[in-house]
Amino acid sequence: MASCEASRAPVLFVSHGAPTVALDPGAFGADLASFAARLPRPRAILAVSAHWTTGSEIRITGAARNKLVYDFSGFPPEMYELRWPAPGAPDVAARAVSHLEAAGFRARLDPSRGLDHGVWVPLRIAWPQADVPVVQASLPQVPPAALVQVGAALAPLREEGVLLLFTGGVVHNLMQLRWDAPEGPAAEPWAAAFDAWVAARLDPLDVAGLARWREDAPHAALAAPTSEHLDPLLVAIGAAQHGDVPTTIHAGFTFGTLSMRSIAFLPPGGPAATTEARKEQAS
Repeated sequence: MASCEASRAPVLFVSHGAPTVALDPGAFGADLASFAARLPRPRAILAVSAHWTTGSEIRITGAARNKLVYDFSGFPPEMYELRWPAPGAPDVAARAVSHLEAAGFRARLDPSRGLDHGVWVPLRIAWPQADVPVVQASLPQVPPAALVQVGAALAPLREEGVLLLFTGGVVHNLMQLRWDAPEGPAAEPWAAAFDAWVAARLDPLDVAGLARWREDAPHAALAAPTSEHLDPLLVAIGAAQHGDVPTTIHAGFTFGTLSMRSIAFLPPGGPAATTEARKEQAS
């Protein structure tokens, strides 16, 4: 049983930050790249981003070759010249549709959709060789409990070597950003309080508590005036399984209020989980 658990692919929630992280990844990029280098190479990656939302239906990219979606404007010209030619994984996409339908969700393949920046920016940092097949699933606009169920429906893919990546942001309010200070100042107290509330519920994997973030978390309306950047975290915790080891990849803020908190749920006994446990014991 332990060997089966150790071979289970991880679940990652990554706060992807501003698109310009692709040009200046900073400490976040260094931590993400270092963490990915310690993971066994996944057979494929299924990603969900805050930047592709659909109603109650879930769509999944089905093309054999991915294209990038430059879904931002007003950034330096070099942003639109970046490439990351990872292949698609039509077989994984079809399996994901099957799992979601079996769980009662409406799901279908979308052969024309590309990877948005919420997916390709962090993946370009973590797997720069672009040699791991990737599919992207849309984020349905459903209640928190249903988002958790989406993650649970996708969880069996982990046993097939498919890493599940969910990207968004724990604190995301564009109206409160300090655009003049990408590396500071220190986080605003309200942003730090909300981020800390979420973090305190990740280690024990308090699914019920996290699902009530809007009702119970401090400064929830200010930290997440719309939910689409926090929703991927709920899908991620739904995909986490009993015994998974919550591991912080990176914690910190940019632009004063933008949380870059990123976390992995790792199978017990796996290489990355063992490495992190040794680091924590030594600290």
